[in-house]
Amino acid sequence: MTRQLFVTTALPYANAPFHLGHIMEYIQADIWVRHQRMMGNVVHFVGADDAHGAPIMIAAEKAGITPQQFVAQIAAGRKQYMDGFHISFDNWHSTDGPENHELSQDIYRKLKAAGFIASKTIEQFYDPVKNMFLADRYIKGECPKCHAKDQYGDSCEVCSAVYAPTELISPYSVLTGATPVMKSSEHFFFKLSDPKCVEFLRGWAINDGRLQSEVANKAKEWLEGEDGLGDWDISRDAPYFGIEIPDEPGKYFYVWLDAPVGYLASLKNYFGKTGRDFDAFMADPATEQIHFIGKDITYFHTLFWPAMLKFSGYKTPDRVYAHGFVTVSGEKMSKSRGTGISPLRYLEIGMNPEWLRYYLAAKLNAKVEDIDFSAEDFTARVNADLIGKYVNIASRAAGFITKRFNGRVSTDWATDTDPFLAGLRGVATEIQALYEGREYGKALRATMDQADIINAYVDANKPWLLAKDPANDAALQEVCSRLLEAFRILTIYLKPVLPRVATQVEALLNIAPLTWSDTHHPLPDGHTVNPYQHLLTRVDPTIFDALFDAPVPETAPAAAPAAGHTDTSATTDAGRIEPIDEEISITDFAKVDLRIAKIVHCEAVEGSKKLLRLTLDAGEGRTRNVFSGIQSAYKPEQLIGKLTVMVANLAPRTMKFGVSEGMVLAASAQDEKARPGIYILEPWPGATPGMRVG
Repeated sequence: MTRQLFVTTALPYANAPFHLGHIMEYIQADIWVRHQRMMGNVVHFVGADDAHGAPIMIAAEKAGITPQQFVAQIAAGRKQYMDGFHISFDNWHSTDGPENHELSQDIYRKLKAAGFIASKTIEQFYDPVKNMFLADRYIKGECPKCHAKDQYGDSCEVCSAVYAPTELISPYSVLTGATPVMKSSEHFFFKLSDPKCVEFLRGWAINDGRLQSEVANKAKEWLEGEDGLGDWDISRDAPYFGIEIPDEPGKYFYVWLDAPVGYLASLKNYFGKTGRDFDAFMADPATEQIHFIGKDITYFHTLFWPAMLKFSGYKTPDRVYAHGFVTVSGEKMSKSRGTGISPLRYLEIGMNPEWLRYYLAAKLNAKVEDIDFSAEDFTARVNADLIGKYVNIASRAAGFITKRFNGRVSTDWATDTDPFLAGLRGVATEIQALYEGREYGKALRATMDQADIINAYVDANKPWLLAKDPANDAALQEVCSRLLEAFRILTIYLKPVLPRVATQVEALLNIAPLTWSDTHHPLPDGHTVNPYQHLLTRVDPTIFDALFDAPVPETAPAAAPAAGHTDTSATTDAGRIEPIDEEISITDFAKVDLRIAKIVHCEAVEGSKKLLRLTLDAGEGRTRNVFSGIQSAYKPEQLIGKLTVMVANLAPRTMKFGVSEGMVLAASAQDEKARPGIYILEPWPGATPGMRVG
């Protein structure tokens, strides 16, 4: 029976470009969606920008534009990522679209009519400098549960505790650094603690198999914890960029209410474009609603979201699939630590998107586990599997078919009982089940096991030797035809992961788009294939120098001045300096430990055109090894014996050439053509190693 699927990924917040974690999630979902489509199922795969909230309002205010204009600038950059990594969304929308306003307000009204909305006056943090109530994410302090420092006002990233911002110890405003004061305000709450909600969630989240075991166990902890479930504050006070609460002037929905409604809104927007009935689709019992999310937002998706849908009369999700984070060489992704990877940079330097799709898929499974990106592992896995095993099969066979046999294959041997194909076809059901269960790593290992068997056949039959004697033509044609048929089946197994390569193979073999049902339908005898074209190239390890050494800043693009205004402050040096970053507090600055350091040795790094290896004395009784991308500006002998300034408390970064234990400070212009050069900071005479800068 054909399945009817509605699939989403978590909505990215519309204040920055995509990072590697976004791309990993989209690739995970896209593989599953492509598998379903190959099975013949109907899939509607939609996404949207999460466009509301105080952060966007404040960022737009600083940029001198409206929040809508700010979001539009971010949204304009999304397509290059989606197209670049072959991610097959049917629709991409915004939570500020009219559909989301309509649906969010409808859900609220129905919850209120059903008795699930309560109001009460609360004491809320207020920034006396900014003159506004503070959203949870604009308050930081010490976690009241585990006492971790600098945790946000709604949940702890260390122990996963969820709490009210008023429970934070030593809170401060992220906007100004001021200590917030308490003010009274009427707020509206979704009564998540209602016994009917709790009873429903016990079944939906714990007992009905909709969640992975790890997530269900966490939901059970939340449901059965000492404090139970608390009512959920769903309102915010003006000024706020969001959706107005019906009949409550100056009150807006908290962004986490309308953000998941954006899933439905994007689908409704898509159906509006394509002439389908949204209400009928969502009311159809056959419709399956599937969400792919990160593990950090499971609380909202496994408690608030299903309960909100249930008691407003909407369909609840059938599955919520959570995944872990991406680390780089064992470290959490961080620009400040030099462990961030820009997906756009990946594409700009010419790295094949299907290398990344394959590499991530080979590490993904159905559990909520972090996966690690390692340059060495990436190179080895892609080159060994995709080039050494998979592409090798076609490259050994296709040329002989086109040159010696006018492109015609011989497949009269390809029956269901043929022993060569039996094992290869026999794993199809297993691999399909692994894709269905999101066990992509196992699916690819099973596929490469078959590739090993086929390559053993290549070595045993040696078509290059058969080709030396025309008397072996019949045998040569059969061997190469067998290999192309095996390659075709392997391509079916890999198509959800490698859609672009699959399209190239379909062109090579002169066939229609491959589906799972084609596993048992070989190429017809005498079928003509096209000349072989290279499908994939090997990974050159040196390309990682460009990926890691020159990342694209993961910040929102600089906004254009508002219409009718001219920025004259930078006209004398336009394009030469970067815009000043967002304002920080003295507390933020105090976290950076800047020290005077002496460069006791300096040398070029073999294999890199950018890096110098500096040996620094920061007065610690030992030296530090630091890599710096300043080779274009300085010869090693120019720096030896000089004093400079270094970031001393930066976490060590593992690079291809070794571990870097800090960062030296240098200046450069935004437009190097206008003002070329890198200028390392050098303190005045009299400074000594170890002195603190501040």
